[in-house]
Amino acid sequence: MNPDLVMRDEQGKPFTVRYDEVNAMLLNEFLKEHRKNEEQQRQIEALTAELKAQAAQIQKVSAQLQLNKPTLQTVSNNQYNFAARPPQRTPTGKKHKQQTTER
Repeated sequence: MNPDLVMRDEQGKPFTVRYDEVNAMLLNEFLKEHRKNEEQQRQIEALTAELKAQAAQIQKVSAQLQLNKPTLQTVSNNQYNFAARPPQRTPTGKKHKQQTTER
C-alpha cells in the first residue's frame, strides 16, 4: 500500500485509506507500464529488422564466397601421360630407357 493513500488520525495511527485516489494511482501505473511496453515493442521491431538485414548480408557474402571458391578437380591416374616425361638420368649421368605406361 502506498503510504500517501493512508489517512491518519490525531495520534498518527492509520485511520482510513483514500480509496478515491487508488483508481487514479493504478491508472498512472498502468499508463507508465503501457508506454514502457510500447517502447520495448518498437525496439524489438527495430532489432528484428536489423537481424533480417544482417542475415541477408551474410547470405550474400556466403554466395559470393561460393562463387569465388576454387573448385577441386579429381584427376585419375590414367589422365597423366607418363610417356611424355623427360628421360631419367642415373647417378653416372647415363640416360635410362624411357618407360611408357599405357592404361
